[in-house]
Amino acid sequence: MDPISQGALGASLSQSLSQRDKIVAAGVLGWLSGMAPDLDIFIRSSTDPILFLEFHRQFTHALSFIPIGALICAGVMHWFVRKRLSFRESYLFCLLGYATHGLLDACTTYGTQLLWPFSDMRVAWNNVSVVDPLFTLPALALIVFATLRKQPRLARFAMVWAIAYLCLGVVQHERAEAVGRVLAAERGHEPVRLEAKPGFANLLLWKVVYEVDDHYYVDAVRVGWGVNVYPGEHIQKFDLALHAPWLDHQSQQARDIERFRWFSNDYLAIDDQNRIGDVRYSILPNEIKPLWGILLDPHASKEQHVEYFTGHRERSTDKLLNMLLGVR
Repeated sequence: MDPISQGALGASLSQSLSQRDKIVAAGVLGWLSGMAPDLDIFIRSSTDPILFLEFHRQFTHALSFIPIGALICAGVMHWFVRKRLSFRESYLFCLLGYATHGLLDACTTYGTQLLWPFSDMRVAWNNVSVVDPLFTLPALALIVFATLRKQPRLARFAMVWAIAYLCLGVVQHERAEAVGRVLAAERGHEPVRLEAKPGFANLLLWKVVYEVDDHYYVDAVRVGWGVNVYPGEHIQKFDLALHAPWLDHQSQQARDIERFRWFSNDYLAIDDQNRIGDVRYSILPNEIKPLWGILLDPHASKEQHVEYFTGHRERSTDKLLNMLLGVR
């Protein structure tokens, strides 16, 4: 999730187990350690545009790395709190903060390699958006009051709120997937796979994506007290032989396609000529237009990488707001 959410959750857990006279130091260590795993965003390459896709949410987010990551954080930050905490206490608070990060990221749709190095599977539970003010702001407010009043129990309330909200996301996810299965059945489809992903910053509006007959179908589903469906688009699944017959299968571009296929869980389609997009993500949840993808170059050398693009961010505020409000 976003850094503020990660920091707030890390601080809430560390403060929950702290004493009143140590709650400020515990909060600082938990907050910074809760954000620390995202330092992997600096693993980039000027020649390989999609290298960051492989390393973001990889080893720094793995369950097996938590003790090591916490030790690094404690080693760096203990000096600043050494008058208030022993190193053992600093390590404990860093451990608690660091441990929340990967698990919270796994609740989003992006995918997190929790089981690295034993598996490169991207775990994505799809029960909260990468940014959600309703998740973050109440927890943040409780953390602030816990710090000002030196009351660990307020931090515990923040943890309770976070867990309750994530549980609500699980319920909403199941509801959205159930609606998606009904939609597919009404069309006479038996999906090979079907997923529901929360819309940006809310748990009301969901994007349902399913695969059938080498095509992807996307629809928007609003699950509040009632259910509203906004039928969407469909597109043919990317096929290398069909959509890029000119591409040398031994080239770097062909290898990059497979890397992007892994990142996108094989939800690939041709967005435009030689542009391969990830159909799971779009501004409007009932549209195909991807937020990101890769661009192939028919004239590239065998060793040249693909280009990475982000786009299709045209204004769709009115349409999105109508969907959120349940307006047809």
